[in-house]
Amino acid sequence: MWITSVVFGVVGLLVIWVGNWIRKWRNPKCNGILPPGSMGFPLIGETLPLIIPSYSLDIHPFIKTRIQRYGTIFRTSIAGRPVIMSADPEFNNFILQQEGKLVELWYMDTFSKIFAQDGESRTSAVGTVHKYGRNIFLNHFGTKSLKEKLIPQIEQVVNNALTSWSTQDSVDIKRVASAMILEFSAKLVFSYDAETSPINITETYSRIINGFMSFPLNIPGTAYHQCQKDQNKVVSMLKDKLKERKNAPELNHGDLLDQICKDMEKEKFLSEDFIGQLLFGGLFATFESVSTVITLAFLLLPEHHSVLEEMIAEQEAILESRENTSSSLTWDEYKLMPFTLHVINEILRLGNVTPGLLRKAIKDIPVKGFTIPAGWTILLATSAQQLSPNTFQNPLEFNPWRWKELDSEVISKNFMPFGGGMRQCAGAEYSRVFMATFFHVLLTKYRWTKIKEGTISRNPVLGFGKGIHIKFSKM
Repeated sequence: MWITSVVFGVVGLLVIWVGNWIRKWRNPKCNGILPPGSMGFPLIGETLPLIIPSYSLDIHPFIKTRIQRYGTIFRTSIAGRPVIMSADPEFNNFILQQEGKLVELWYMDTFSKIFAQDGESRTSAVGTVHKYGRNIFLNHFGTKSLKEKLIPQIEQVVNNALTSWSTQDSVDIKRVASAMILEFSAKLVFSYDAETSPINITETYSRIINGFMSFPLNIPGTAYHQCQKDQNKVVSMLKDKLKERKNAPELNHGDLLDQICKDMEKEKFLSEDFIGQLLFGGLFATFESVSTVITLAFLLLPEHHSVLEEMIAEQEAILESRENTSSSLTWDEYKLMPFTLHVINEILRLGNVTPGLLRKAIKDIPVKGFTIPAGWTILLATSAQQLSPNTFQNPLEFNPWRWKELDSEVISKNFMPFGGGMRQCAGAEYSRVFMATFFHVLLTKYRWTKIKEGTISRNPVLGFGKGIHIKFSKM
């Protein structure tokens, strides 16, 4: 009889403990009032509804329904991590100015612990690392390099790609566009050669993209586990390239990795592990937005003939103004493509490749009567801002002409396809130039036919289910 009493007692205590644990999960500690929202189920939070695909260019339903229910700032939990999501332009722009004060870049959390050594503060260490990474990528991908040498190289890469695509019955445009931009960027970074590389960098990065928004269950057989394996594979390959360079310093490749090798002698934070992660992240940032814009263009342009006609007229006018029609595209000609750049902006606005920008609160942050606790992740839902009817009239309409009327301040606060604040992507201009150059070559030399429609999907990263297959032919 006493055994039964003990069992019931233990079960009772367990029920009380579990109930108390669930109550604490649903009502996290806060030195104030948390923004409204739900923490979802214990441990998994609201991860599952976030990664369920939607098939529209509209805001992902997870974000849209919660904005309607709770307002533009709300709390949730993703993969066990407490998160504040914000689609409030005023607050988001404030947060972007608080780097190193109230917030830090989320993925720098582990980096800062590594680099804050010898009495150097965590914040200053992260600042030093960020400044170095930004400057080295600007040196090789920034405006100066674009003006002096990169535009003709990009044009040649695009010419070669379109020539190759035109010899095939059809191509999966997202896949081949990803290969075109990623392989060229990798060549600038570490002299990548697809024929001799131990891994296919395009296929590997594509699997990583697919795994990022899968459920974070790191066991064999899951997409997330494969994502982790592929990331480690790329980083390991990049570290091997670094070791090869260090062992043969007399060889000059003239790429970004050469510069890093020289800088290792004076910058103490340039460890092999950090360099591998830096180059991995830099390459990741260069290709996804470009390949997505190119792919989405083949869905949108055929349905909007007036847009396509104005783009063609603009590009043909550039050729007609040349003394030598076979000369390479120049920086000055790139600046004569205002409508093409409006089209690129409009596709970036609609495309919203990722749901937003991640930061981590390092102090309690007051906001509109609520408090964001230190340690919480903040997701600035820029995707929702870019589709807000308060800023963009008929936000789901593809209308490049809207960019002629929009105020520059409104754009800077609500349109952030390449981030914002001090974290603005160093490759933003490079990406725009690559896209504009692609359209220049495409519209003046080629025509195309859509062979297979494919589908748009968000989970909430934008993707293209079943592929969009295009047949190219020379004019």
